[in-house]
Amino acid sequence: MQRRRQALSEINVTPFVDVMLVLLIIFMVTAPLLQQGIDVDLPQAKGKEMSPAERTIITVKKDGKIYLDKVSVTMKALSTTLSKNMNREVFLKADKDVPYGMVVTIMGELRSVGIEKLGMITEPTARIR
Repeated sequence: MQRRRQALSEINVTPFVDVMLVLLIIFMVTAPLLQQGIDVDLPQAKGKEMSPAERTIITVKKDGKIYLDKVSVTMKALSTTLSKNMNREVFLKADKDVPYGMVVTIMGELRSVGIEKLGMITEPTARIR
């Protein structure tokens, strides 16, 4: 009697696990670097996420600097630039430590150039840091 030998059909998963662990480490290191923009500590509020439509974002940092789509501008330059681009959605993103008077001043400038609708960008309340 002759015994028939069957082929081993087991898959060695050790190389697969090694590659996956390396990829996991790479993604964990690079994920924080992918966030772009100006660092602002936003207040928290409930609401829906913004749509990815064409928009202009005005950012006010804690030190009072104003940015128009990541470019530093003065209050006068902000007014002239926005008067040319009135067909875009405008959103205001202000640090929670910015004085309320400065935010109201910016909102007044926007109204004076004809922008009636202004969105406010906040941070979701349940966000974990």
